[in-house]
Amino acid sequence: MRITNTGLLLNDPDRSTPGYVLISPVDSDRVYLLDHDGAVARRWSTGGGMTNWCYLLPNGHLFVNERCADPKGVALTVSGKLCEYDRDGRLVWSHVDPYQHHDARRLDKGAVYAAFTELSARQKAAVPGGLPGSEPEGGPYGEVIREVNEDGTVLWEWDLLHGLDTDAFPIFPTANRWSYGHINTVCPLQDGTLQISCKNLNLLFTVDRGTGDLSWVYQNDALSGQHDAQMLENGNVLVFANGAYASDLHSSQVWEINPETNEIVWQYAAKDDPTSFFSPHMSGAQRLPSGNTLVCEGNKGCIFEVTPDGDIVREFVSPHFAEGEMFGRTNWVFRARWYAPDSPEIASLGL
Repeated sequence: MRITNTGLLLNDPDRSTPGYVLISPVDSDRVYLLDHDGAVARRWSTGGGMTNWCYLLPNGHLFVNERCADPKGVALTVSGKLCEYDRDGRLVWSHVDPYQHHDARRLDKGAVYAAFTELSARQKAAVPGGLPGSEPEGGPYGEVIREVNEDGTVLWEWDLLHGLDTDAFPIFPTANRWSYGHINTVCPLQDGTLQISCKNLNLLFTVDRGTGDLSWVYQNDALSGQHDAQMLENGNVLVFANGAYASDLHSSQVWEINPETNEIVWQYAAKDDPTSFFSPHMSGAQRLPSGNTLVCEGNKGCIFEVTPDGDIVREFVSPHFAEGEMFGRTNWVFRARWYAPDSPEIASLGL
């Protein structure tokens, strides 16, 4: 199905949440800050890349992971260059790690991110699970979580193959053997731990940056290739359950998990025709101050807002397409982030 209807398709002003949404189309060299009507309020020029994951810092600067000049690891997903741009679009900080992929977060001094590692032939053979024969050139790869300081010096590194029980957490049987874990979320929490999402293990966990100890582990194959795990103010975890590994009808959901009980205490799924809401990879969600949830259905470039009861009160389909070598012309969006009109990020931009 070709996407022919784009822009703001639906808005219920009495129930939607006014604000700005930041997106960067996959394979694009542009980042857009959209107002509530979907109009471009601000744009940046960047180095582009597959995920091109980005967000605004409180001072109005843009932090983004771009494709570096000589990426290493899984060709499809690697980014390799972390960049911070000021409000005028000037580069003020960068760090290059050719193995960096998917997620990165700016710290007060430095950054933390996911990176591939090279494995020996013996280590590759020992990686458990996954679809036989699906290894990429040079793979499967290992993965680490890496923290660097302002100068790019590695301060801390945590290796999944050493830190996880690989017998307990093999790659899902139908998932690609690109790497062990396929991390797509590295989210710093206020207590100093990191919230991690491993797509091909259907696994969420938190790890202490000091000790490397795990403080919460949640594995559920129904997550089916999840993305964008994050802790809410109430202590629960919000995550986009892609549904990529489903054995029957494929559909996506958004879950809110109570880490004390591991119960799913809220979820969003399409009310009519479950397959109408489906993004097999990328995507995310964000809980808004109104209690509504912003959902990024990445493979359709669709960003919509739902109430706690699951009513769609705003729907926007990105008209910002980009041309990529692997997938042609798409309007895919890896993630979207919402900002309140009176937030520090927006105020710093002078909007």
